Amino acid sequence: MNELLPIVRLMMREKKDVVLSVIFGFLAGVTAVGLFAANGYLISQAALEPPMYVLIAMVAVVKIGSFIRALSRYAERYYSHRATFTMLSDMRVYFYEKVEKIGASLFQTYRSGDLLARIVGDVESLQNFFLRVLYPPIIMVLVFFSTIFFVSFSSIVIAACLLIGLFLTGVVIPAWFAKRQKKISSEIRQERAQLSTDVAEWFYGFRELKIHQQLEGKEQQLGDQSKVYVLEQKQEGLQSASNQALNVAVAHLISWSVLAIGAYFVTTGQLDGVLLAMLVMISFIVFEHSVPMAIFPIHYDESEQAAKRLEAVTAQDDKRESVPTQLSRSERAPSLSFRRASFRFGNEFRKTVENITIDFPSGSKTAIVGPSGSGKSTLMHLLLKWYEAEGELLVNDVPIEQIDQESIWAHANVVFQRSQFFYGTVRDNLLLSESEWSKEQLEQLLEDVQLSHFKLDDAVMEGGENLSGGEKQRLALARAGAKGGRLWLLDEPTSSIDLETEKKLYHWLLQQAKEDTFILISHRLSGLERMDQIVVMNEGKIIEVGTYAELLERKGFFYKLKEIESSLI
Repeated sequence: MNELLPIVRLMMREKKDVVLSVIFGFLAGVTAVGLFAANGYLISQAALEPPMYVLIAMVAVVKIGSFIRALSRYAERYYSHRATFTMLSDMRVYFYEKVEKIGASLFQTYRSGDLLARIVGDVESLQNFFLRVLYPPIIMVLVFFSTIFFVSFSSIVIAACLLIGLFLTGVVIPAWFAKRQKKISSEIRQERAQLSTDVAEWFYGFRELKIHQQLEGKEQQLGDQSKVYVLEQKQEGLQSASNQALNVAVAHLISWSVLAIGAYFVTTGQLDGVLLAMLVMISFIVFEHSVPMAIFPIHYDESEQAAKRLEAVTAQDDKRESVPTQLSRSERAPSLSFRRASFRFGNEFRKTVENITIDFPSGSKTAIVGPSGSGKSTLMHLLLKWYEAEGELLVNDVPIEQIDQESIWAHANVVFQRSQFFYGTVRDNLLLSESEWSKEQLEQLLEDVQLSHFKLDDAVMEGGENLSGGEKQRLALARAGAKGGRLWLLDEPTSSIDLETEKKLYHWLLQQAKEDTFILISHRLSGLERMDQIVVMNEGKIIEVGTYAELLERKGFFYKLKEIESSLI
C-alpha cells in the first residue's frame, strides 16, 4: 500500500475534481435508490386505488428523481475522468523527471524493453487506480449505509440483511478473489515485460538477424511469447467474468432473502404490506454499487504492482542527495580530480575502473589511451555524473555529489563514440544548444571541421542515415564546438576519419580549446605530441602517466602500443 501513496498525493493535486466526483457519485447512487424506492411504493399504492393527487405526486417525484440521477451521473463521470486523466498526466511528468535525473545508470539495471514496459504499460495501468480502486469502495460504503439507515425505519432485520450483503459482496468475496488473482496478475506483468524486452531487442537487431538468416526463428519466438501473453490475459478476463457473476449471484440471493423475510413479516403483521415492494426494489438497485468490487482485487493488485515497478526505477534518484550546487560559469576552465575512484556495473564481480587517482588541471590537455575495455569511456561517464563512483571525484575541488548534474552538462562539450542525429537540417543538428551563431559563423565552423561541402539547409535523416561515419564524427565535433563550454570530453572522435583529416581536426580542436580543460579518449596514438599529459590505462587501472616524450623514453606500456601501431600503419 505504501507504493500507492505517491499516486494518491499526485491525485490529490486535483482534489476539487476528486471531491466533486465523490459528491455527485453519492448523489447519483442515493437518487437511484430513492427512485427505485418511490417506484416500488408507487406500485403498491396504485394497487390500493389512492386519490389521484397521490399518484400524480408520486409520478412527479419519480420524474424529478430520474432527471437528478441522470445529471448527477453525467457530472460524476465528467469529474472522475478529468481527475484520472490529470493524475495520469502528472504521473508521466513526475516519472519522467525522476528518470531524467538518473539517466544512463538505469541501463545497468533494466533492459530497454523492460524500461519501456514500465514507462508506458505500468503508467497506463494506474489510470484504473481512482476509477476502479479508490472510488468504488467510497461510493459503495456511503450509498449502502445511507440506504441501510433509511431501511432501518421500516425493518431492522431487513436492514441487517442488507448489511450482511454489503459485507459479503464488498469485503469477503473480493478478498477471496484477491488471493486467487495475485498469481495470475504477476504472471501477466512478467509476460508483458518479457515480450516488450524481446520486441525491442528484435527491432534493434533486425539487420543483424536478417543478415544471419535468424529472423524467422526470432519471429517464431516472439509469436509464441505473444500467444502466452494473450492466453494469460484471456485467463484474467475469464476470472474477472466469473468474479462478477458470483458477486451478482450473491446480490440476487440477498434480494430474494429480503423478499422472503419481508413477505413473512407482512403475514405476521410486523411490516406494512405497502412497503414490501419498495424494500425489494431497494435491494435490487443498492447492490449495483457492490458489483464493481468483484474486479476491485484485479485493479488494486495491478495498480500496486505497477506502482512498485515504477518506484523501483525512481528509487535510484531518491537515494541521491539533492544538493542544488551549481557549477559556476567563470573565465577559468574547470579542474577535475579522481581520488581512489572505483566503479563496477550492476552486480558484476570485476570493477570497470579501480583505484583511479589522477588530476586534470584547469586548462590542461589530456589524452587517455589504452586497449579496448580498459575503462577509458567509463571515466568520461563518471565525469558527466552518469554513474556514481566509489572514492572521490572533485570538480573545482568540490565533490561531484554536491554539484547539480545538469550544471556539469551545461559546461561540457561532449562527443561520444556514437552520436545521435535528428531529422531536420545540418543547421538544426549544429545548434542543439541555445548559442547564437550567424550563418557566416556556422559556415566557417563547417569548413573548420572539413565539411565545407555541406550546406546549412542540407537534410539530415533520422539517426543521420544519409551521413557517412566520418561525416557524423565531424558534424558531432562541430556541434560540440558550437556549444562553447569550457570542458571538452571527446571519446574516439576521429576513429572513422583518415589520418590527414584527423591531423587538421586536432589542430582546430586544440586552437578552440586553447584555454579550456581538454580530455581526449583515443585508441590512436598519433597526434598526441601536443598533450600536457597522457594517461595510459589497462584493465581498469592507470599504469602510466606522462608527456608523449616521457612515455616513449620509459619504453613501457605506451611505448609497446606505439610500436604496434607503427608496425600496422
